[in-house]
Amino acid sequence: MTSAQVEKENTPEEGYERGLGSRQVQMIAIGGAIGVGLFLGAGANIAKAGPSLILMYALAGVIIFFIMRALGELLLYRPVSGSFAEYSREFLGPFFGYFTGWTYWLMWVVTGMAELTAAAIYVHYWFPSIPQWVTALVFLVVLFVANLISVKLFGEIEFWFSMVKVTALIGMIVIGLGVLTFGFSAAGDTATVSNLWQFDGFFPKGIGSSLMTLQGVMFAYLAVELVGVTAGESEDPEKTLPKAINTLPWRIALFYVGALTVILCVVKWTEFAAGVSPFVKAFAVIGIPAGAGIVNFVVLTAALSSCNSGMYSTGRMLRTLADNGEAPRVFSKLSASKTPALGITVSVAFMGIGVVLNYVVPEKAFGYVTSVATAAGIWTWLMILVSHVLYRRAVDAGRLPASSFPAPGGAVCSWIAIAFLLFVTCLIAYDADSRVCLYVMAVWAAALAVGWAVLKARNPQVAQRREQELEKVG
Repeated sequence: MTSAQVEKENTPEEGYERGLGSRQVQMIAIGGAIGVGLFLGAGANIAKAGPSLILMYALAGVIIFFIMRALGELLLYRPVSGSFAEYSREFLGPFFGYFTGWTYWLMWVVTGMAELTAAAIYVHYWFPSIPQWVTALVFLVVLFVANLISVKLFGEIEFWFSMVKVTALIGMIVIGLGVLTFGFSAAGDTATVSNLWQFDGFFPKGIGSSLMTLQGVMFAYLAVELVGVTAGESEDPEKTLPKAINTLPWRIALFYVGALTVILCVVKWTEFAAGVSPFVKAFAVIGIPAGAGIVNFVVLTAALSSCNSGMYSTGRMLRTLADNGEAPRVFSKLSASKTPALGITVSVAFMGIGVVLNYVVPEKAFGYVTSVATAAGIWTWLMILVSHVLYRRAVDAGRLPASSFPAPGGAVCSWIAIAFLLFVTCLIAYDADSRVCLYVMAVWAAALAVGWAVLKARNPQVAQRREQELEKVG
């Protein structure tokens, strides 16, 4: 049995419009993970770890590649819009599919809050008299309306948002290299590669402090898995998804490791601080006219791009849950434009909590929501990896067909990534500031466990249906 046959037998007609072309999927993959974690969060992490943050991004990038190749193998085995929630349901059981789907929904809701907070901070750069909560509310409403119209409009908006981010990052790298090579601008006299080690070394705060930044680094990579959610609406997933995933190493090398390396060569790490984008700071030091303002616009675009993606993914995940009887059935309905309008609406309503946080605690809102989003993201990545390990076992045993896009290293790389993510979880537990997210996740897990018990009591078939479907495959 081929993977295409498995998809037809094991996946109901989703009803979505396959309106995302190769151009849009590629740009979503390229720009999807370039958000506030890099543009804003990197400032605080540079202050904590100095130049060694470059190494942390590179290390985490290798793990992210392992995760995405594992997801890619699963996607080409059975491309569905529910993606990793569906794979968790298939290989680990209905409860894990239910838990993963709702947790991924939570991740994007709180990520949307973080992006709204960041966007409000960026606007504050130009208009300090406008309250953060007002700006956050305006952006929330505008993106909400855009997401209701059609998936093609979402894809087009995301394409241009990502194009701005990618073009700007390349421009920043080129300008930074020009300063280093030719010494022009106000930063030319102090810009040097030796800035990476001459101020108390490459690990100025010690290796321990560098490792503690991994939580923020992993948050910067959240959304890289979004390409998996687009599977049900891609025109040709067999071609577009492998191509999008295989570009990940150079994206990480260029946009994360490369950009940070150039910035830290141009400006010494001691000049960066939390709450200020290192890219804005670098252009201010270089002294390019209106450069800092231009970069501020770019990072504003990055925040809005990620929030836009969050609205897209939460609506699809709620529909997947509803289709499996794990959310109110009303969420399974599509609008006339073939978008899960009600799911998007409810998700946006919860994102509105971010507006409230910007009103109540504007100086702490970003830190609160990023820690919760990271914990939820780690769970999602773990479920992708565990599902991949179990899928490879099923393939080796002859119970399932092999994917046309096998992950290099097989299950070994997935085990390495699992160990890394568990290590990051331990770091989160050790840090007093971020530990609160584990308490939030514990409460979330308890709430989902109660919800599952109620669900099974009302509809026992929910926990049994998936096993019956798997008999067709196995």
